[in-house]
Amino acid sequence: MTATTKLYEEDSYLRECSAEITDSQPGKIRLNQTILYAESGGQLPDHGAITLPNGDTFNVVDSQKAPGNPSAIWHTLENDQQIIPPQTPVTVTLDWERRYQLMRMHTAMHLLCACVTGSVTGGAVNIGRGRIDFNVPPDSINKEKLHAQLNALIEQNIPATPRWVSESELDNNPSLVRTMSVSPPRGAGRIRLLDIADTDLQPCGGTHVKHTGEIGALVVGKIENKGRQNRRVNIRFAE
Repeated sequence: MTATTKLYEEDSYLRECSAEITDSQPGKIRLNQTILYAESGGQLPDHGAITLPNGDTFNVVDSQKAPGNPSAIWHTLENDQQIIPPQTPVTVTLDWERRYQLMRMHTAMHLLCACVTGSVTGGAVNIGRGRIDFNVPPDSINKEKLHAQLNALIEQNIPATPRWVSESELDNNPSLVRTMSVSPPRGAGRIRLLDIADTDLQPCGGTHVKHTGEIGALVVGKIENKGRQNRRVNIRFAE
């Protein structure tokens, strides 16, 4: 199965690209390259559209990694009976408003990790809100203090930059991996990191903003008890 080049890994701000269909099923297509993020790491999949050379346009309502081959991505069309033959050239357009909200929230969750000392047991990036589960002792998270820390980091407008390291480099720095439930994907020889300068550095294949100031003001919501040492921190946009 042919790999899909994930253009969003190098530039999360791309809103359109040209591509070619490499495989198809009723209501599904795979492309040689894409700007549409496939659901993973707690981040929702992108939505968008593909346009054929004749001008016909089809909405993309889901994007998922192929079972057993995470290097290939299937895009699901709103018309689940549509069959578009391989080698058809298309234009891919991103639902930018949806993506940008996810980029802002995903970056905010990295800041949340920077403010809470403890391993991560789970999380989810949603439209306008997100949550992270931390393996920390009871009463170790002060809601008001966390709210102030997060918004201070946002106001500093810190650069957030993706970069790559080899798998061996990551093995030599195991403390970079905060998540207990999900390990960085291996097999390609390199691992993508998000580097928020002097603030947070950890493996992540998601989409993010370039500076923390783009996130906007946050509100720390309920801090839930999900186990003996598991606390769920909910955050949302203030607007």
